[in-house]
Amino acid sequence: MASTRLANKPLADIAGLPMVVRVAQRAQMSQATKVVVAADDERIVEACQLHHIPALLTRSDHISGSDRLAQACEILGLPDAALVVNVQGDEPLIEPQVINAVAQLLASREDCCMSTVAHAITDPHELVNPNVVKVVLDRFNTAMYFSRSTIPFWRDAAQASTEPPVETLRHVGIYGYRASFLRAFPSLTHSPLEAMESLEQLRVLWHGHKIAVHVSPETPGPGVDTPEDLERVRRHFAGLL
Repeated sequence: MASTRLANKPLADIAGLPMVVRVAQRAQMSQATKVVVAADDERIVEACQLHHIPALLTRSDHISGSDRLAQACEILGLPDAALVVNVQGDEPLIEPQVINAVAQLLASREDCCMSTVAHAITDPHELVNPNVVKVVLDRFNTAMYFSRSTIPFWRDAAQASTEPPVETLRHVGIYGYRASFLRAFPSLTHSPLEAMESLEQLRVLWHGHKIAVHVSPETPGPGVDTPEDLERVRRHFAGLL
């Protein structure tokens, strides 16, 4: 429930339902065989159960979302081959097709233990915004690095008369995992890069594992980080109801 910019965020009302329930309902529209909310607060679990959303309670001392997901994986008894997609609880506009794409990509990339999503940045302000995480890919669309800085840096941009040779990509915080890797994740030692950038996915790269990236042709729906974000999403749902 901790949020420095929006108190009690998972339970924030959106058109009569808690935000976390709205997110779960979007996930249920995907091809997932099971949707379960993993939370560290009994109030969230109770809210989900009230609206017939399966939920489980995890410990409250997890360092990252992946660590929490690892415990949920154990509680659910998922087989090692299972594919798990982690949808953040503040994404009430997440497209079910994006969830499908993350799972399908990981299923097709046996060389990767995780998958995620990115899209091209079109707003120049986002290039220098440290809250917008960027990712650089290799030719196979495998992540090379994630950063809050502008990457890749175009040295000759001031003298260039053409578009940059590579698009700058914004990382979207949705992850797919193989359950076997998810179980091993908590045992991976933290990396100095993870600490510097405050990005847990850098722990994965630091240890030599690979993350496949689906490049979305469209910008995914915005998440909710601030009261202003919440009001915008509320207006969106009001227009749909």
